[in-house]
Amino acid sequence: MYFCEVRDPCLKHALKDETLSSAAALLTSLKLELAYFSGHAWLKRRGAGVILRFERIRQRQAGRFQPRLSNEVTPGFLDRTIRALKRWKYDIVSIDEVCRRAVTLASRRRFVCLTFDGMYKDLVASAYPVLSRHRVPFTVYLPTAFPDGIGEAWWLALEQVIAKERRISLMMGRSEMHFNISTVAEKHQLFDFLSGWMRALEPADLSAAIKDLCTRYAVDLAALSRKASLDWRDLAALAADPRATIGGATVNFPVLSNMKDAAALREMTMGKAVMEAALRRDAKHFAYPFGERKTWQRKHMAMVEEAGFVSAVSTIPGVIEPAGHTPLLALPRITWDGKLRSLRAMRVVLAGAGSV
Repeated sequence: MYFCEVRDPCLKHALKDETLSSAAALLTSLKLELAYFSGHAWLKRRGAGVILRFERIRQRQAGRFQPRLSNEVTPGFLDRTIRALKRWKYDIVSIDEVCRRAVTLASRRRFVCLTFDGMYKDLVASAYPVLSRHRVPFTVYLPTAFPDGIGEAWWLALEQVIAKERRISLMMGRSEMHFNISTVAEKHQLFDFLSGWMRALEPADLSAAIKDLCTRYAVDLAALSRKASLDWRDLAALAADPRATIGGATVNFPVLSNMKDAAALREMTMGKAVMEAALRRDAKHFAYPFGERKTWQRKHMAMVEEAGFVSAVSTIPGVIEPAGHTPLLALPRITWDGKLRSLRAMRVVLAGAGSV
């Protein structure tokens, strides 16, 4: 056993990466603002349209340690975004319409599709009132274990443990590791380090690791996950809105590239079957869990088709090209960074001239 403080080699690279990441985010923001004021980027628009991805919609939370702040957008910003899209003459369309426009010639009007990942109850409490008021279509991608009450929101549990402790011990492989985290910076770097490690584990090992951590530090993983998650009553209310599309995202939201092929396909088909039985409507659209290139592979596109889905979205940034140039089973999405909060930057990104 040994103690691993921030100054030690185990986390030196994480601290360096965090500093570089913050600098890169600032540089990206400045570039997007400059592109807007130059006018060239958003006047010369690329592609037929874009799919926007949001994860969590809620009011700003108190506290200095918020490692997933970039994944959050306030209801006020969502409202401003929709108003701006209408002002900029974008068509706000369903995912079905995205699939249609992706295989036809580009129309004169560009489109935006609003999508929401995850299982968060905030979608009903904070996002849906905005979407309903504007009467716009939207898509929710759902891992079915969470409304069933058995999903494990390990990333929330990890955040809670790190937030309340000054020193953490856990098993990593066959070794017990110890981390001193007395400052906010140290907490952020440990969250990045451990979440990256956990995402690289096979599902069973990930579940064992987070349960071990929660047991040590008195965090109720099951209660935390249920409290944050939509239930089937919430989803039934959403599904009753004709502007809503409920898509699949497996059962347990695993990293597909960490699974054997049969298990990955089973996650897709079972998630689809559970959703269709619960909501009594077809689930035609799918989201790759996490969605970066390293979390799924080309073979998973064939599995998505075999499971009966007609489209699949990733988190790989990009625009939708018309006339069949963008594969329906690998649709790009622009994930909006909740730290930016700039409509000018968004306009440049929607034009396909930048990314966040």
